[in-house]
Amino acid sequence: MSHLHPEKLFVDGTGRRFAVVAARFNAEVVDRLLEGALAQLAAHGVARNDIDVVRVPGAWEIPQALDLLARSGRYEALIALGAVIRGETPHFDFVAAECSRGVAEAARTHRRPIAFGVLTCDTLAQALDRAGGAAGNKGEEAASAALEMAELYARGAG
Repeated sequence: MSHLHPEKLFVDGTGRRFAVVAARFNAEVVDRLLEGALAQLAAHGVARNDIDVVRVPGAWEIPQALDLLARSGRYEALIALGAVIRGETPHFDFVAAECSRGVAEAARTHRRPIAFGVLTCDTLAQALDRAGGAAGNKGEEAASAALEMAELYARGAG
């Protein structure tokens, strides 16, 4: 087992419902993350009609959509996908920090697992490497985390 990648588990997702919130901004990257997430869910038995994909303008809007979807109680787990790429202004810092804070807050508030597949990279090349390139597909990894956490929640903590 690599210290950089967790051990891969097979979690049966059959009959479980998932929602994926994916940003449209940086679509070249996010679309690849989404493909990886959907393929991973399918590989674990999740039917396509048990997955709702919601597109939002950008990473800033991801927590708002997650909050709305988690409040519905329809999903065993949710997945956040986006890409924030550093520019020449501090905008990156604000969007990346508030997106991650908002995702964590939605998970805690609704007691629902939410996997974080939002890339925060310095360059487009780094983002593409993490969206199916040399560094793997972080959308796939987020889906794996969502599957595992859905199983944990289903079993209960005690």
